[in-house]
Amino acid sequence: MPIKIPATLPAHAILKSEGVMVMSDETAARQDIRPLQIGLLNLMPKKEQTETQFARLIGATPLQIELTLIRMSEHHSKNAPPGHMEAFYQPFQAVKHRKFDGLIITGAPIEHLPFEQVSYWDELVEVMDWTQTNVLSTFGVCWGAMAMIYHFHSVPKHPLEHKAFGCFRHKNLAPASPYLRGFSDDFVVPVSRWTENPQSAIDAIPSLKTLMHSDQVGPCLVEDPGHRSLYIFNHLEYDSTSLKDEYDRDIAKGTPINVPLNYYPDDDPSQPPENRWRSHGHLLYGNWINQIYQTTNIDIEKILEGDSK
Repeated sequence: MPIKIPATLPAHAILKSEGVMVMSDETAARQDIRPLQIGLLNLMPKKEQTETQFARLIGATPLQIELTLIRMSEHHSKNAPPGHMEAFYQPFQAVKHRKFDGLIITGAPIEHLPFEQVSYWDELVEVMDWTQTNVLSTFGVCWGAMAMIYHFHSVPKHPLEHKAFGCFRHKNLAPASPYLRGFSDDFVVPVSRWTENPQSAIDAIPSLKTLMHSDQVGPCLVEDPGHRSLYIFNHLEYDSTSLKDEYDRDIAKGTPINVPLNYYPDDDPSQPPENRWRSHGHLLYGNWINQIYQTTNIDIEKILEGDSK
């Protein structure tokens, strides 16, 4: 939440330049409150696990959030419990008339497929184009981020020789960014993917700004102001056991897989894993929600017309 101080106070400009949320008396006097409308387009097979992970993070702020669970209209999940999708999810075609303050597009375990070969690609393209008229801020995650940066900027994904799997050190490249308030200069992020977006391809597009990067696994968080979007290729939303669950699943199937790096104490999978990213996960998604709150319109139908508080 922002701190209210006079706009003429010297600390106002200093704090604002450091990325601290500050609010003048005049702005505070115009504050109105309504629930923020956040959509979650959940493309992951384990629906309940994924929706819980994101709800935990975006629900941790003092702001009111109304979460709408969204699915692809013609794609039917084989892994969701019977009745779960019908009871809690709405197809995109049923909600596309609405406006949303924010939308999260999750990852999907289909990295090996070219985007155009994904069964619901045409509708996902419709979703991504729709965000430009109906969503104030969109957050693409892992494959969802790769799909967005490919659609909007033609940045391709490239296969990795070995799966990027584990907890990797990342650098904060933009400490003054409103999305990285409170972030350390160096921190751990869980990674689980077979593909990457090369930093050179992102750097070639002047409108994109890399906010978080790892020397080992490349770009992590990219801001796309022109499309009011963030792209994160890794998984700050993961639970403590998410990487363990993936590792145990592959071991049980006999699928070749490396022990996730820097995840278990001494890289020993017989030991309980350590969560060293939880606080930064809460920071990132809390900052995103607060930034939406600071810039959205009190009238949901006018969200793209700017702050009217």
